Amino acid sequence: MQSRSSSPVTELLLRWRSGDSDALQSLMPLVYAELHLLADAYLRRERSDHTLQSTALVHEAYLRLTGNALPEWHDRAHFFGIAAHLMRQILVEYARSRNAAKRGGRACRLTLGGAEDHFERPDADIVALDDALNDLSKIDPQQARVVELRFFAGLSIEDTAQALGISASSVKRDWNTARVWLFRELDRTAGA
Repeated sequence: MQSRSSSPVTELLLRWRSGDSDALQSLMPLVYAELHLLADAYLRRERSDHTLQSTALVHEAYLRLTGNALPEWHDRAHFFGIAAHLMRQILVEYARSRNAAKRGGRACRLTLGGAEDHFERPDADIVALDDALNDLSKIDPQQARVVELRFFAGLSIEDTAQALGISASSVKRDWNTARVWLFRELDRTAGA
């Protein structure tokens, strides 16, 4: 994903946030393909028999993005970070409802890969990962946000730094620390 604060996407996001409904109509063709790639990346990490399709994931994220309470868009990277967060929430909700329907059946599986310095643990449970990320956000919200932007949104170190308003070296440090913490937490919960 490219990051340009003066990109047409950023300009349309700001116009949309200001109440220009025409901006949303112009924005969607520009971001739809990238949202679809993001959804494809998420679903590639899921179990092979997952019933949710990438188009449905994009459309559900779109509905949530265009809901009543619009976030304060900063730029293109921020938009895709929010979209990634929404897609993660949708998949977690889907996994939780599937598990509830199966009364404790097999959880949806998520392969942790896809970011530049991706996690190397295959088939982590998306519900366990979400729980661990929520726990991490209570300890260090910035590290949790870095994981969300790097892993789920696929943002580069530089784009993540821009989206969070921190240095690239802080992103690298938080990314490495958070990965270690998440591995330990996922191992601990898997053994329980």
